[in-house]
Amino acid sequence: MSVLSPTGAPALRLTDWRVKFILLALIWGMSFVFIKVAAQSLAPLQLSFGRIAAGALPLLLVVVLRGRRLPTSPRLLGHILVAALLLNTIPFTLFGYAGQLIPSAVMGIVNASTPLFGVVFSMLLLADERRPDRDRVLGLAVGFLGVLVVFGVWNSLGGLDVSDRDAMLGMAYVVAATACYGLGTPYTRRFVAGSPHGALELATTQMLLGAAPLAVLVPLLTDAPDTLSWQVAGAVAALGTVGTGLAFMLQYSVIREAGATVATTVTYVVPVVSVAAGIVLLGERLSWNQPLGALVIVLGAALCQGLLRTRRAAPFGGR
Repeated sequence: MSVLSPTGAPALRLTDWRVKFILLALIWGMSFVFIKVAAQSLAPLQLSFGRIAAGALPLLLVVVLRGRRLPTSPRLLGHILVAALLLNTIPFTLFGYAGQLIPSAVMGIVNASTPLFGVVFSMLLLADERRPDRDRVLGLAVGFLGVLVVFGVWNSLGGLDVSDRDAMLGMAYVVAATACYGLGTPYTRRFVAGSPHGALELATTQMLLGAAPLAVLVPLLTDAPDTLSWQVAGAVAALGTVGTGLAFMLQYSVIREAGATVATTVTYVVPVVSVAAGIVLLGERLSWNQPLGALVIVLGAALCQGLLRTRRAAPFGGR
């Protein structure tokens, strides 16, 4: 029996993928504030490990209490490891580096390019994704232009100072992280999400495998921080339990119920949340080109996803 809203239309239930989609956007939008706070005291590898470990432990506890069993198939574990590297270990570390160089709001804005990479890799990995049409090709071009606007590439014509180079490097880290997300999401749909295991078991296994290489690298390559404030500890805990553990359970559900392409469009909403949080909570300021570039990126991504249409969207190369 469906639940009706006061107007008589079907109301969204908490289990609906659209509700999970909205929660995911809010969680990941706020994550950039926590990354910025934690990155001021922790090395990127430490931040990445703390975030994944803090996400894995509560999930593992729930698995044990519910009597669930984690995947044991070597083939599936290999695919989950690849997904963990692409969706957790590598991008989380890159965001740690970016958090030392650029504002949290800018990280959220550049992260909006994720659907562009998602479309490219979905077409390469997923047989049921449509062949590229004119709208998708145009969307990719517009989205790439938006990234250049966010970067403010025209500044290079007059020379860059150190701070500008740092900002460019920070944004490059975020672009590399979003490319990982763009590849990891369709990879997860093709090789992992279709398994008989539930989202809880898959997300827990992903967190554990994502933390494993960092558990080796952190003590080898980093020194323990001199002090650890409650703000930093709280930021890492929030990133782990909510921004990682809960968020990736939600992502698995959205990928399964709505598809990899739809799942990547969560980044349309993320910049709005991250910009608002950065300005209100951290007092950050943006250059005019950054929100403008975000709008261009979202326009390009919407064309890629088919949410916007030009008059005629023939297959690319067709008549």
